Amino acid sequence: MTNEPGELSERELEILRLVATGASNKDIARQLFISSNTVKVHLRNIFSKISAASRTEAAMYAVRIGLVEGRAVQLPADDNSSRFETGLQSTDLTSPGQSSAIPTQPPRSLIPRWVWLLVAVALISLVGIGLALARGTTAQNPPTFTSPPPVPTPTNIPRWKELTAIPTARSGLAMVAYENQIYAIGGINIDGITGKVERYDPQTNTWTELSPKPNPVTDARAAVISGLIYLPGGRSAADSQQPTDLLEIYNPRLDQWSHGARLPNPLSGYAMLASEGRLYVFGGWDGKDYQDSVYMYDPIEDTWQARTPMPTARGFCGAAGSSGLIYVIGGIADGQPLDTIEVYSPVRDNGTDTAWETGTPLPEGRYSMGIAGVADLIYLVGGIAASEQNLEPLEFSPVTHDWHTFSIPLPESWSDLGMLSLGPNLYMIGGQIQGLFSSLHLSYQAIYTVTIPIVQDNP
Repeated sequence: MTNEPGELSERELEILRLVATGASNKDIARQLFISSNTVKVHLRNIFSKISAASRTEAAMYAVRIGLVEGRAVQLPADDNSSRFETGLQSTDLTSPGQSSAIPTQPPRSLIPRWVWLLVAVALISLVGIGLALARGTTAQNPPTFTSPPPVPTPTNIPRWKELTAIPTARSGLAMVAYENQIYAIGGINIDGITGKVERYDPQTNTWTELSPKPNPVTDARAAVISGLIYLPGGRSAADSQQPTDLLEIYNPRLDQWSHGARLPNPLSGYAMLASEGRLYVFGGWDGKDYQDSVYMYDPIEDTWQARTPMPTARGFCGAAGSSGLIYVIGGIADGQPLDTIEVYSPVRDNGTDTAWETGTPLPEGRYSMGIAGVADLIYLVGGIAASEQNLEPLEFSPVTHDWHTFSIPLPESWSDLGMLSLGPNLYMIGGQIQGLFSSLHLSYQAIYTVTIPIVQDNP
């Protein structure tokens, strides 16, 4: 019996739809800006949840739940090889209820053998005629040889832009992307803590003001699950360090706000990430101390659950995901910026396995920075460190475990900015620059393609 479609996360539904259109793992990875390994992990989870043993069964399931129309489905010609792309073992290649001990036989050809012989004779004849014509053409027009065109270097590509400034200069804002639009929510400016919601359209480079958050906060984070924007906690008073435990939910299609279950404890300055249809909140400030707590929110049940705490208590850290893991980076504790990176596995947080591992530390401790992931790379911009020098932007590869600087024109002392990825681009908005609230808005093309022209000889 298959599971209900509601049990699949938004990302899993997106991948299932692409599978039903005939997209390969590499095609899916390219379209969603994730790695092929991440696609395999998602496919394993999808196949398990819907009890599918092949991409064909998954495609038919997508039709059955109305995810795609029947005529849009492209069934794989060789279902065994398509299933192998998911990373499943050979025992997973049998249909439900079929014994894995029964060997699979290759399909017999339905075309008579004499037809293939006629086709072979015809192809040989065509090749002979083609060679004869080629000899005559070569005698009249000797070929000219051209050297291959030089490959353009990416260093000359303008990868950053200064875009239309956000209408309300502020820091400590929450930012999230939904349906190719960017939503900037809350924060603090010269007038105090604000509940303003402003939406940016990258296509038109314009901002639109929407319904404000009912309870203005700063030092909070936002995430999207199934078309709704979730924003828990945050600091609600400019003259107080006391955070709130409210969870407010924004529907961008209706421009309306509602409430969810309250946080187990009031928190601000936490890190948060949505993964597999759930929210994960890491650490933060509870009004007295920095916390090591981890809370998971299930939007279907509207409940919070405590998970395995972080090894290091901290606040104003950042979180980014890669290959099913969540990297909690930097932060502050006991007045000191941290270079700590700890890696959390939601799957291994089962009471038996080890949920946390230690990652490669930052080159220098920092907190209140912008952080975002693109195609399994993690980017850090700005922040506050123990030294007075301007912090360089950093790029981290979870595969090689290396940190590198990358080139982008940044202002000095940029902190508390909003940052996210949308497609191949990073967007950095607002924050504080040299202690002043900023409306700066930059984009950086983290992924680019280089087109190599093909030169053909004249006949």
